[in-house]
Amino acid sequence: MYPPPHHQSDEIGKMIAVIKHFPLGMLVSAKDGKPFVTHIPFIYNETSKKLVAHIDRNNPQLETLTENAEVTIVFKGPDTYISPSVYNTPQLPTWNYVIVHITGRIKLINKPESIKNTMIDMTAFLEDEAQKFILKNDDPRMDRLINYIQAFEVEITNWEGKFKLSQDKNAQDFENAKQELIKKSRKDVSGFIDSIYKSKS
Repeated sequence: MYPPPHHQSDEIGKMIAVIKHFPLGMLVSAKDGKPFVTHIPFIYNETSKKLVAHIDRNNPQLETLTENAEVTIVFKGPDTYISPSVYNTPQLPTWNYVIVHITGRIKLINKPESIKNTMIDMTAFLEDEAQKFILKNDDPRMDRLINYIQAFEVEITNWEGKFKLSQDKNAQDFENAKQELIKKSRKDVSGFIDSIYKSKS
C-alpha cells in the first residue's frame, strides 16, 4: 500500500478540515482514455455529506460529468521541502505534504433555484469577515449566470488522506519537521506574486 500506513489517515474530520481550509480542488475525470483536469472551488455540505461545485459550460470536461460518472478530486494542503538540517538525527532530504483524495459520483443540479442556492452557499462560505459580501437570491446577475454554469454534487464513495509529516521520526525530529512546515507555509510570497503580475504588463 502506498503511501505507507503511517502517512495515511482515515479520519474524515481531518480530511474535511483540509477541504475547508484549502477548497480549491483539482477535479479529475476521463473520457475514452483521455484525462481532464479543472481547478475549481468546492464546498462540503455538512447536511448531505456531499461536495458541491460549479463548472463553466464551455469547459470540455463537462462532457465527462454525466449523471453517476466517477470522478476524483484532489485537495492540496501545505507542503514543503524538509532539509536534513532541521532534524537532530541523521536523515535524508524529503518532502512533507498534506493531500486529500476524494472519489465519488456526479449528481447534476439543473433546477435554476437549486443552482442559485449552491452559488449563495459557496459565496457565504468563501467570504471572510473582512469582506462580508452577501450574494442575494434576487440579484439579477444570477439569472444570467446560471445559463453559463453547470452545478453538481459529488456523492463521496471513498476518502483518502495522505499526511506525510515525518511521523516515522522520533518525537523531537517530528516536532522540528512540523515547525518547518508551519514556517514555510507562512513565508512571504509577495515578491513571487508581484513578479507574476509584472510579467503581464
